[in-house]
Amino acid sequence: MLPATAAALAVLAAALAWPVPALLGRARWPGRDPLVALVCWQAIGLAGGLSIIGALLVHGLAPWGHSLPEAWWSWVRGEPAGGPVRGDHWVAMTLAAVLALQLVGVLALSWFRTARVRRRHRQLLELVVEPGAAPDTRLLEHPAPVAFCIPGARPLLVLSSGMVAELDAAELAAVIAHERAHLREHHHLLLLPFVAWEAALPVLPAAGRAHAAVRELVEMRADDVALRELGGGDLDGADPRRTLAQAVVAAAARPGAAEVPGGALAVTGGAVRARVVRLLEPPAPLPPAARAAALLGAVLLLLLPTALLLLPAL
Repeated sequence: MLPATAAALAVLAAALAWPVPALLGRARWPGRDPLVALVCWQAIGLAGGLSIIGALLVHGLAPWGHSLPEAWWSWVRGEPAGGPVRGDHWVAMTLAAVLALQLVGVLALSWFRTARVRRRHRQLLELVVEPGAAPDTRLLEHPAPVAFCIPGARPLLVLSSGMVAELDAAELAAVIAHERAHLREHHHLLLLPFVAWEAALPVLPAAGRAHAAVRELVEMRADDVALRELGGGDLDGADPRRTLAQAVVAAAARPGAAEVPGGALAVTGGAVRARVVRLLEPPAPLPPAARAAALLGAVLLLLLPTALLLLPAL
């Protein structure tokens, strides 16, 4: 039973390492519903890690039992194996342990480093910024149009004086709404696993593709949340979509627009051109049936490796 389980998990891991991320990365529907697409990317990352580690572990423990829980318990208790233990079994178990430690370790290290960088930048910025005109904003004297937020326990939303001078009141409100969306929905936590994935597996093309796709999607999601907030506000009759697009273009077109602290989320993040096109020519919303199917697919994707690992024990 375990050799078949290991083979199935290996096939699933291979699919989630290349073709599935490639297909999702090239698909057009994520732009119609960034939130659902983010859920799918998270499911791919979690299921992929569980599949590759599970495949190695199942193959390595195969001589000790007919299911993973049974084999694991027998191995932990030091019971003799029921079949011959070859070198490839020990190699598989070692690789499973190394890969698990690497993924978890890189994730923890990425979180620690990013938190440290954000804390340092926040401390430096608090020395030079002044209270902004809008609530919960800070004003930074800088000629370039820059707007960014630093997430954390004490979030900081910073606008440069160049940004305030460049944009009118409606565009400035759109930028602030975008940054508030990042903070309210904790988008930095959605990005962190993919930063770690790319750092842990730099030779895997899917890791870089996934990180770029998720970064673009969180910006699109922040645009959508900002538009909902602006739709009920006073923008002097202006179209919120055009207003936000003009603000993004104004910030991205000037030199120095990308000069934001490490670990910050800026209004010019992601693929600016794709976001502007999406704002000016909004795609049709994802139909409820398609949305439900995508979410169901994400759930099943997480359940599949779990079932392969545990069902043989039942």
